[in-house]
Amino acid sequence: MKRSLLTSVLLTVLVCIVSLVCIAMGGSSIPKAFSSFVKGIAGSPYALAEVLVRATPLIFAALGVSIGFRTGFLNIGAEGQLYMGAIAITAVGLKCSFLPSFLLVPLVLAAGFLAGGLWALFPGFLKAKFGLSEVINTIMLNYIAINVVGILVRTFLKDPTYPYPMSPMLPSFLSFPLLLPPTRLHAGFLLALISALLVYLLMFRTATGFCMRAVGFNSRASLCSGISVGKQVLLSSLLSGGLAGLAGVSEIAGLHHRLLEGISPSYGYIAIVVALLGRNHPLYIIIASCLIAALQVGSMAMQRASGVPTSIASIIMGLVVVMLLIQQQLLRQKEI
Repeated sequence: MKRSLLTSVLLTVLVCIVSLVCIAMGGSSIPKAFSSFVKGIAGSPYALAEVLVRATPLIFAALGVSIGFRTGFLNIGAEGQLYMGAIAITAVGLKCSFLPSFLLVPLVLAAGFLAGGLWALFPGFLKAKFGLSEVINTIMLNYIAINVVGILVRTFLKDPTYPYPMSPMLPSFLSFPLLLPPTRLHAGFLLALISALLVYLLMFRTATGFCMRAVGFNSRASLCSGISVGKQVLLSSLLSGGLAGLAGVSEIAGLHHRLLEGISPSYGYIAIVVALLGRNHPLYIIIASCLIAALQVGSMAMQRASGVPTSIASIIMGLVVVMLLIQQQLLRQKEI
């Protein structure tokens, strides 16, 4: 316990030092940069709301990544699954707009979940059936999904009234209600919190969750104990991709209200950092999502106010991941 606390403190100190060095190397005033960072994330209700808006898709995607990691399914494809969820809500919302809202709203949520889930289920099947690496497969499927969006917004889902590649606007009743007008904070954030609660109950309060965690801990021992390893891998891949698909749904229904290229600024990849930082636990993932979102929003505020490059956020996230891996390795060696 003391060793874990000490390494965490050292990690925090090192991240702060690197941040200060990066700011100084950019020729910016450190006090001004720090002040603009704080104001950017907590200087107004709008600033606080922006942090939560950015944290919403991270919570969804990181929850999905964590389920996969817990079961030994290394899902690196949350980015592509997010895009598939965005495609699903757009396609179903436009093609079934004649349906009443009380039917269409749950239908698009289910469609987004299934689209992301099925996109992850394919590499899950390849791993469970043939032992193929899900890491390579999920990464490659990311590029396919992103380019499918590019094709759709120029062909089948293109808005004929605009020359730019984008879909028509979705029906207004498919937009998530705002929680704190006039900010952009929408009900997708509450849905993300509910999802975190459901994931916690599934993974830590049910027999299914126990089996999934057991497979991730030791698949050979689980198999000898009568647990169907392949079944758990398939289930975890479906749930993992489904939650990432809901991240895409929340971006469309909460912010853009139409399908666009580049709707995700790498949320699916950042979700891997969030899951690692949150130790694959739903509660910690919520906290980690808000911290990473605050880092990104604050870095943009620093750039506007003092000219500090936003790339500092990427540097810090990369450093955090490396230090976390080092910390885990040190603690593992101590246990041995």
